[in-house]
Amino acid sequence: MTKWDETAVPDQSGRTVLITGANSGLGLRSARVLASRGARVLLGCRDPERGKQAAERIEGSAHVQPEVVELDLAELSSVREAASRVRERTGDRLDVLMNNAGVMATPFRTTADGFELQFGTNHLGHAALTWLLMPALRGGRHSRVVTLSSLAHHGNGLDTTDPNFRRRRYSPLRAYSQSKLANLLFSRELDSRIRSAGLDITSAAAHPGMTDTELAPNSARQRTVPGFVGDVVSKGNSLITQRVELGALPQLYAATAPNVAGGDYFGPARLAETRGHPKRAGLNPAARNDTSAARLWQITEELTGISPDPC
Repeated sequence: MTKWDETAVPDQSGRTVLITGANSGLGLRSARVLASRGARVLLGCRDPERGKQAAERIEGSAHVQPEVVELDLAELSSVREAASRVRERTGDRLDVLMNNAGVMATPFRTTADGFELQFGTNHLGHAALTWLLMPALRGGRHSRVVTLSSLAHHGNGLDTTDPNFRRRRYSPLRAYSQSKLANLLFSRELDSRIRSAGLDITSAAAHPGMTDTELAPNSARQRTVPGFVGDVVSKGNSLITQRVELGALPQLYAATAPNVAGGDYFGPARLAETRGHPKRAGLNPAARNDTSAARLWQITEELTGISPDPC
């Protein structure tokens, strides 16, 4: 594809978009661009105050006033409440769900429901939200579900017998890699189920390469090392990462470009998919494993207690 950028985003007037983690980074940039193209943007944010600040930053370029939806993906009761509010506000008409939020390489912690934090937030919370919003997505026009993965999905695989690290030694990076592989497997299985059900919904995925956001450890935006050493780390990080404006392009492409098909996966085009304009991205063979995808779908239903829709 050509060097696609945000100026190529089609008119979004009349479309309603929900973006998780929309108060900063890739989510905020995606919200700003889509709002500037006419979309009604719902900002899914864990902290309502930060969500309000994000809405204020966007509203100057928005055609429709952005709205905040309180959403904590690490708490299934919050996911249920947020989905209910979205369905009520939109009249069961949602055109884009962008599963953008995430946590990265955290020490071992658990969600409110007892799941390992990264698997629980990055995968289980988003899967539950997607299933609960399927009635609204069915009511949209050519709706899309865009799930954010990562280069880290090329990691150590997914252990469907112990996704919450109850029996394995915990590794922050291994847990992150597993959650990002789960995102891809879920996106592809969702596409398969959607096709079988004959629904006018597209499930695609994207990754931002190496982008300087608050999520990245030692990023220029969120320094973890003080003083002179911190300055060196931040400057070094800025040399190997790209700006958020570029990093958000793959998910914006997946959400809006006319030629996106179910199961597609997009990422940056240059330097081993670490930076640049979007293109179709490479998948680890583990992300193409239909058996793993079906098993993940099943254990997600068991762990969340939510019946998949479609199923």
